[in-house]
Amino acid sequence: MSTRAARSRDDVVRTAGRLFAERGYHGTSMRDLAAELGLLGSSLYSHISSKEDLLVEVVERGADLFQSSADSALATSGPPVNRLKALVGGHVGVVLDHLDEVRTFLNEAGALDEVHRKRVLAARDRYEASFRAVLSEMNVENPKLAAIFLLSVLNAVERWYRPSGPLKREQLADEVFRFAMTGIKP
Repeated sequence: MSTRAARSRDDVVRTAGRLFAERGYHGTSMRDLAAELGLLGSSLYSHISSKEDLLVEVVERGADLFQSSADSALATSGPPVNRLKALVGGHVGVVLDHLDEVRTFLNEAGALDEVHRKRVLAARDRYEASFRAVLSEMNVENPKLAAIFLLSVLNAVERWYRPSGPLKREQLADEVFRFAMTGIKP
């Protein structure tokens, strides 16, 4: 079986996510994607209908990964601080384990058409609401602003964290949580 015949839709979406993360949506052509996959340009369209459909799928995967992580964190028992720690750890885990989808979700969602952008914004708002709910439970004075600050710090991790550096992923999650708790002061 040739490499070309072995390509699945998932291969195409994952490769598109990597290229969008590296080069940006507008900096990635369908020709680039086909070459990366070892496909002829026309063969690529047997897997997808358009470049924007790929972007939608990659961005929605990112949103789903974050929400799944939040849903798990919200099921954490004990006081709300336990849920906040689980939200922080879950976010760090999603960023580090799914860097391409995360980068595309965070940086390229603005390239979506209005209908898809609204869906992604609704998903982002739902995810942020998970943080706000827990922060409210903790009696934080302004849970909305605290959630925005915390998510801004968490989202920036994709830009600077390197797994080969001195800070291991568990330490990273602990440090971000400790930083958040210092600033939140319920």
